[in-house]
Amino acid sequence: MFDVVAIGAGMAGLICARQLRLAGYSVAVVEKSRGPGGRVATRRVHGTRADHGARYLEPQGDAVQALIDVLVDRQILQLWTDSVGEFRQGEILSIPSSCYVAPAGMNAVGKYIAEGLDVWYGRRVKAISRTESEMWHLALEVTDDNLELPQELIARAVVVAIPAPQALMFLDTELGFSSDFLDKLRSVEYDACITVMAGYPAAKQQDLSNLNPQWKSVAFPDDADLGWIGLDSSKRLDSQQPVFVVHSSGDFADRHLESVDLPTVGQQLLDRASEHLIPWLNQPEWLQVHRWRYAFCRNPLPVSCLVAQETLPLVCAGDLCGEGQIEAALRSGVAAAVWVDSQLQDLPLDFSVNS
Repeated sequence: MFDVVAIGAGMAGLICARQLRLAGYSVAVVEKSRGPGGRVATRRVHGTRADHGARYLEPQGDAVQALIDVLVDRQILQLWTDSVGEFRQGEILSIPSSCYVAPAGMNAVGKYIAEGLDVWYGRRVKAISRTESEMWHLALEVTDDNLELPQELIARAVVVAIPAPQALMFLDTELGFSSDFLDKLRSVEYDACITVMAGYPAAKQQDLSNLNPQWKSVAFPDDADLGWIGLDSSKRLDSQQPVFVVHSSGDFADRHLESVDLPTVGQQLLDRASEHLIPWLNQPEWLQVHRWRYAFCRNPLPVSCLVAQETLPLVCAGDLCGEGQIEAALRSGVAAAVWVDSQLQDLPLDFSVNS
């Protein structure tokens, strides 16, 4: 039995769990994947790493700035570039922007916040219910091979820090949630994204040196297919080959999200990238493709967190609340921690990510 269970080990769930754990509550985090960070994600591919989720951290507000400062001090993050490109009408415009990355992979951010937390990986919440003693009961579904942990949890309070459509799979009126609360969750919409990780022969490293591109990051705000391209291998300290990461536009992702042939979909994006940037981008040595069904929240709710009234303590948090993606997720996670604390013991909270 725990005081609090956080569902989802993304930025909101982790920062909320961290604040409550530091205050003295017993906290468990349930995460369906194998690691922390949510969309701040890294994949091991062909002897290297590629950031296939969040591209970098940039100062969006006080919450992200504080996290950047701590992670730079701990040598987890370093400055990647002080300008980003925008492709408009056939030209790349340079825009000042301080972008910080983790040479070990952007998932190092989630790993740092998760330090000291009890995170149950490979578990998806299948259903929640109320016990006779007025506690939350969570039934868990195994998503990994690890069968050692129990497949149920009991908690006094629940923080739901996953995309709204996933939360609605186990939140319904039968549990006492108001129609207003559920309607607000149903109103939240997301843009999908298809990400391609592509590696090229080591010999192309010399081509890159000769080209000496002045960009590491290029956004495509007006393209029907492309959303963003980054030279991911420039983040690594020991890169042996060029690696690019390409993000699709939302429209492209909608058209191909259910495709059963993702390599062909990924090749289409590389073909498009080669037309705009470097001709050999359509000739990868290898490629991998990842679908992000809930990549960007399109219409977040104008609240710091969404509280379920007239039930046992339960609150929704994440980038579905407030503006600013990672900034919004961090702020929402902290707001959820404050609310949960007010419903339990009202212990003093430490809002520093440096703790």
